[in-house]
Formats: sequence, C-alpha cells, structure tokens
Amino acid sequence: MFAKVMRDQEICKKMLEKLLHIKIEDISYLEEQKVIDISLTAKSVRLDVLLEDGKRIFNVEMQTSDRDNLAKRSRYYQGMIDLNSIEKGEFYDDLKESYVIFICTFDPFQKGLSHYTFQNMCIEDGEMVLKDETYKMFFNTEAYEREEDADIRAFLKYVNGGTSENEFVKEIDKKVKQVKLNKEWRGEYMTLLMLEQQRYREGLEKGMYAMISAFLNMQISSNQIVEQLVKQFSLTEEEAISYVNKVKRKEQF
Repeated sequence: MFAKVMRDQEICKKMLEKLLHIKIEDISYLEEQKVIDISLTAKSVRLDVLLEDGKRIFNVEMQTSDRDNLAKRSRYYQGMIDLNSIEKGEFYDDLKESYVIFICTFDPFQKGLSHYTFQNMCIEDGEMVLKDETYKMFFNTEAYEREEDADIRAFLKYVNGGTSENEFVKEIDKKVKQVKLNKEWRGEYMTLLMLEQQRYREGLEKGMYAMISAFLNMQISSNQIVEQLVKQFSLTEEEAISYVNKVKRKEQF
C-alpha cells in the first residue's frame, strides 16, 4: 500500500519536503520495490521507494515490525544504494547526497522522540561532521504528539491510525482510498498476500520438522512431542500426530 501511494509523484515529493524540510524541484523514480543485487554472493535488498531529484537519492521504507536490526539495515541499504548509483570509472565526488528514511509504527530506539536523525560525526571533537552527505532518519509514529512541526505531526498521527483535517493528510487519505478501490492492485495485493502466507506456512513446517527430529533424536516419546506441538503451534492432536509420523517415516530412509 505504502509503495503504491508513493507512486503519486506529487504526494511523494510533498512528503519528502515536509519530512526533511527541504525544497525539491522534481523527482524521478529509480524503481518501485527496487531490488539491488550487486553480485551472486552478496545479500540483495528490496527497497520500498527509491527516487532521486538529480543531486540527491531518497530511500523511504515503511516499517511495521520491530526486528531490532534497523541500525544495521540502514547502514547496509545506504552502502548498497551507493554501489548501485556510481558507475565503474566514476569519481567518489559523483556520489549523490543520500537519505535512508524509515517510517516506523513503533519507537525504534526507545527514547520517546518523534524522529531520530543520524550523521557521521567525529567522536573526539563532538561537533565536526564528516560531511559524507549521508543521512539516516527514523520517524516514530507512536510519538506523533511530541512532533513540533504540524504537518509532520499530522502525517505521523495518520500513519499511526488516527485522523486529521490537515490538508496534506487528507490528500494522502484520498489516494489510499483510490488505491484500495483499484481492482488490479487488489488482485496484485491478494497474490502477494497468498505468497507471504505460503512462505509463512513453509517456514512454520520447517521449524516443526526440525523440532520433531531433534526430540526424536533425544528419545522423547511421541506423546510428549505431540503435546509440545499442540501447545507451541496451536495444532489439533490429529495434526500433531500426522507431523510426527511424517518425520518418523522420513528418518527411516
């Protein structure tokens, strides 16, 4: 949903201007759901929104789950963006100013701030900024009431599930409703949802199989394993017995 709404060039441009307090003449999308894959052995990344205005690159991510790895993720994203944006033979000076922005529906650093901005700074001096033109920003929708800027406060409140008469928020809400009514997008969303559910089920089954196999190797009784499966994975007793028997048959060969 977020990536689709951000495909509206005017809304996306306004959002960046308000969040970053900068003026943007025009933006161009590098790709929606951009996948950066530098090499076969390197970890690829899928970015929600990646765009530029000629001299700056912006990566905007909507984060709804607290995985406790945002700091390292922001570092990796910024590095991959740089590798993807500079061609072989170009100079380091050709690197564009870059912003990695996470809009979080939780407090990523537990300090109660509405947003956190990070730049590389000299530890010994305490004031000198490296000036590598990289910025990492994390917005905390839970603390929208602490945001001084009225537009940002209204935006964070909206993402947090609230309503607002703010003109910019009303513009976003109108676009959200349009996207939800789009049949093509609904079909795409349902397909993605089914894929995610399939991956979840596959991951869940792998976890259960590993657990059953480990318990069998520890010579724990089938009845005890079934009890654990029912408790840990909310299975019926019949389903749990079926999984145990599958693993037993597999390990016989």
